[in-house]
Amino acid sequence: MRVAIEAATLALTSGGLPRYTSELSLALARCFPDDEFFLTSDQPFAMPAAAPPNLKRGGGPRSAMERRWWLWGLAREMGRLGADLIHGPDFAVPYLARRPSVLTIHDLSPWMNRRWHHAAKRVRRRTPVLLDLGLATMVITPGESVRKAAIERFRLSPDRVVAVPEAAPSWLRPVVAPPPERPYFLFVGTVEPRKNLESLLEAWRDVCRDYAVDLVIAGRRRADAPRIPPAPGLRLAGEVPDSGLAALYSGALAFVYPSLYEGFGLPVLEAMQCGAPVIASQAVQEAAGDAALYANDAKELAQVMRTLAASPDLAQSLRAQSLARAAAFSWDRAAKATREVYDQARKRYAE
Repeated sequence: MRVAIEAATLALTSGGLPRYTSELSLALARCFPDDEFFLTSDQPFAMPAAAPPNLKRGGGPRSAMERRWWLWGLAREMGRLGADLIHGPDFAVPYLARRPSVLTIHDLSPWMNRRWHHAAKRVRRRTPVLLDLGLATMVITPGESVRKAAIERFRLSPDRVVAVPEAAPSWLRPVVAPPPERPYFLFVGTVEPRKNLESLLEAWRDVCRDYAVDLVIAGRRRADAPRIPPAPGLRLAGEVPDSGLAALYSGALAFVYPSLYEGFGLPVLEAMQCGAPVIASQAVQEAAGDAALYANDAKELAQVMRTLAASPDLAQSLRAQSLARAAAFSWDRAAKATREVYDQARKRYAE
């Protein structure tokens, strides 16, 4: 099989969307060496590091007409590649259904609260039309909760939507290092309104009254991100390169993820795979399972953070639970399940 994967998300420097496209395409190529996978986009992007020979770069627009990428350009590039199927990993597939297609819906946040997305008008308008017209042959979601919500909201046939859980990259592992000068709680993710960092900051300031513990916030700052005022012990690390993530996760007293809503919660699994205890909102329960401590507002967050700050034995127990939970997920399993969806899309399209 020859598969074209739209790679515009790889133009982003960090976050769940580029992680999904990169890790999935690498795993597909690794698990299915007889297939060919082409990453193609109308935007410049970097190929994933250490790509197998069967994961290749496709082309982009070759004319003014092809700059209308989703209408003409992508379809023409698929023809040049001889692609059997197109996978849109970011809420979109081509407007003309000339080949089978698979669309990934990561979550329903663009349709839930407009304050969460300052630049999602195109997704809000386009994706429902693609689904309603049947232009996406099959749909992938990262979990069952999003699958059920998508079926209900977009009136999709249940056999057309498949949940394929994501995973942490295999290269994220615990790092053994001397303890930091001061213990720290850690948040990693895109800094945006939905992540509920206001509650995290409020909880951390409360904990600091009794415990000498820092807070590190790492991630790409989106244009609509809330303002985070400076404070002693608060470190805004910005985007941390992949090479530094394992040490950052491993050294944390706990990873704290109070997001108001998530489709899955990939950073939680990344932290767990490095052995970090996790404190999170119920929004990531499908990913974290019983291995996390849950809190849903600033008061509860402060209580749980205090408990961990006061109990090294509990933190150590949670590290073991985190590692066990992360081991239940892998990108190879995700790739094999995705490949089955590709087969279903080809059969459904031929009917």
